[in-house]
Amino acid sequence: MILDQIVPFGRSKAEYELMFGLSDGDRHKSIIGIGDGPASFNAEMTTAGYQVTSIDPIYQFTASKIKSRFDACVDDIIEQVRNTPDNWVWIYHKSPDDLRANRENAIALFLEDYDRGKAEGRYIKAELPKLEFPNQQFQLALCSHFLFLYSEHLSFEFHLESIRELCRIAEEVRIFPLLTLAQVRSPYIDQVCSILASEGISSEIVQVPYELQKGGNQAIIFRQ
Repeated sequence: MILDQIVPFGRSKAEYELMFGLSDGDRHKSIIGIGDGPASFNAEMTTAGYQVTSIDPIYQFTASKIKSRFDACVDDIIEQVRNTPDNWVWIYHKSPDDLRANRENAIALFLEDYDRGKAEGRYIKAELPKLEFPNQQFQLALCSHFLFLYSEHLSFEFHLESIRELCRIAEEVRIFPLLTLAQVRSPYIDQVCSILASEGISSEIVQVPYELQKGGNQAIIFRQ
């Protein structure tokens, strides 16, 4: 997968639950979603009565602009997926067309909720590596398809500072996936874990019941 920038693809509540191995107890925690973009996770969780705050620099834009950006990149991404059939596992998503339909459904649910969510303070324009939240404000931070995935775009220093910051604002941090866009394990993982361990932050790699990138079925959990 070749991308010249981070793209606004969002995942659903069902995907978040699988990617991060969320338990019923986890759903009841105060959750912050990092780089959620046009995911429907916040909208669906809010409807179900749970508490989620989502942050992303994309929230500076209007709903129509976010949708326009999605429309501008979706064809190219799905075409790249079609052209690399050996790189993908079709279990949750059944095909490239199904993947596209699921992404379109997620952004539709997001857009329905977006203006209300912004007014309620659930969608906040913010970006790593520095966040304006008090220490340990959240019980759980979830970072989907941003850190480690974009290792070719974002430096080791950015990853280290960002994960350190997430551990400051949340009791537990989960990141998925551990593969880069090139379908290889991020080269940053071991050194990040080693440095953070020296600062009292533990890490654990866990198998999760979600896989789209072949081999991309692991998440990492950081705890202080």
